[in-house]
Amino acid sequence: MWRAMIAVPAPTEPFFLGMPYWLVGAILILALFGAFQVYYWVGRRLGEKLYDSRIGVKLGRDRIAKIEHVVERWGALAVYGCFWVPMLRHTLPWVAGALRVSYPWYVVASALGCLTWAPIWWFGLTALVWGWLELAARSPMTAAVAAVAVVALVAWLTVRRRRRRRAAEDQALAS
Repeated sequence: MWRAMIAVPAPTEPFFLGMPYWLVGAILILALFGAFQVYYWVGRRLGEKLYDSRIGVKLGRDRIAKIEHVVERWGALAVYGCFWVPMLRHTLPWVAGALRVSYPWYVVASALGCLTWAPIWWFGLTALVWGWLELAARSPMTAAVAAVAVVALVAWLTVRRRRRRRAAEDQALAS
């Protein structure tokens, strides 16, 4: 009978640099929270200069305007929601600072985001890595096939996304 193995290390056993698994997760959550505070204050300090900064130029004025619209509409709730949207996660906090979202509400929203999003990724990503290592220990060929399949899937999704974007740009130019 096939039996699933738990692919997460024991919480109290030494995991990284002799620290238990839960403590490493807690430190990562605090580091993410600290990064979000830095993003906010840099955005607040830059203000309108955000558009002309290297990051602002790379993002483009139209993308920043879309993010501003989300922040203006949803306020601090947008900060919590940005944890769950990959492109917004590291851009929205800058804009929230530039738009001077209420800092106490920003802190609450970013703390709740860190406390809900980070553990899911911490446990989930760790489970995937340990699960793949368990698979590699049992069957290296199957693990290699799984890794190649994941890389192929990511490449296919990237190409598909770029083609859709180009098609949309071409359609916009034709109109």
